[in-house]
Amino acid sequence: MTRGRQHGRAVALAGGGPLGAIYEVGALMALSEALDGFDFNDLDAYVGVSAGGFIAAGLASGLSPAYLYRMFIDSEEAEVPFEPELLLRPALREYASRAGRLPGLLADALRELLRNPLRPDPVASFARLARAIPAGVFDSDGIDEFLSRLFARLGIANDFRQLPRRLYLVATELDSGRAVAFGTPGMEHVPVSRAVQASASLPGLFPPVNIGGRWYVDGALKKTLHASVALKEGARLVFCINPLVPFDAQLAVRERHLPHRQLVDGGLPAVLAQTFRAIIHSRMKTGLAKYEIEYRDADVILFEPRPDDADMFFSNMFSYADRKRLALLAYRRTREELLRRYDELAPRLARHGVSINRAVLEMPHGAPARRVVSLAHRRAGVMGRAALDLSDTLDDLARALRRRRPPPASGRAAA
Repeated sequence: MTRGRQHGRAVALAGGGPLGAIYEVGALMALSEALDGFDFNDLDAYVGVSAGGFIAAGLASGLSPAYLYRMFIDSEEAEVPFEPELLLRPALREYASRAGRLPGLLADALRELLRNPLRPDPVASFARLARAIPAGVFDSDGIDEFLSRLFARLGIANDFRQLPRRLYLVATELDSGRAVAFGTPGMEHVPVSRAVQASASLPGLFPPVNIGGRWYVDGALKKTLHASVALKEGARLVFCINPLVPFDAQLAVRERHLPHRQLVDGGLPAVLAQTFRAIIHSRMKTGLAKYEIEYRDADVILFEPRPDDADMFFSNMFSYADRKRLALLAYRRTREELLRRYDELAPRLARHGVSINRAVLEMPHGAPARRVVSLAHRRAGVMGRAALDLSDTLDDLARALRRRRPPPASGRAAA
């Protein structure tokens, strides 16, 4: 651990695409507001996978959850706004590269067919043409470009070795299938922005990323959270956020009285999304059970959406209104989870010098929504990073003063 605390603290963020990143931002805002003695910009280690790598890199660089909210959700107010559309640029270079191989592959197939024209399966000679199929539909270079621009604008080092906190971004090496944590010794020279791009390159959607002659794809192919990276470094309190859970349509109908719907009606996208979520979630539960055995002296605390959250499954990431609603949903759900699990979490957190502020969680109805919405109206355009940091610090100070304020007297004196 970098700071040598008695209890190493860390955060591990899973993937989930742009919607997952938005959910993680909302959850982080709720946690940062309700946890006393825990600063998400002053931890010993940050672990990010796929979309979680975006958020982990921001936190490790000193960007507050409120700043990340402005950047990802309230992009109209951000200095360097993130627009999901940059993930939908066609991978033109990949298309051109594959198309350039087609004449040679076709010639090889014809030569093989002419050498053995009577073979029973002549179509097999053309199987090699599959090599001309692009390895990805969209170009992920926009991730690298966006983060490079953001870091340069804010004066943040795009270098693991120069960051104030330890950051680990996990990707999967395509040719070996092994997980690689950028930021560990021997992998620190890779730019942070490039490592995030590699970690988020979901196969089929984005082409693999070439780094030093090796090809990398999404880190979630091996594990969902990779919290073990922080645990092996000595972390003993790890907050994990996983945005992807399988949607339970029957539970949504029973508990939330939503209209009955079958996922098959959503076609292939809905079927694939549910399948991917089920695989990811099952593997994550196995990993968490393993942590409990291997790291008995550590507390790994998970937050994730409820399985009956239809908004989380069906939201449109390109809709500005949906992004704000999803962030607010994550904020509310995380607050509810903290309050519901208070008796379980309070003693576990106390071992690490962290407490849950019930007064914040028991704010009057509607106050949490006003708190999040107020962030959307904070001007960020020309303030610069120092002013934004000051703004967030004043928010923290005001919150601390409210916590210390004595309860009002009753009767006429209170009035």
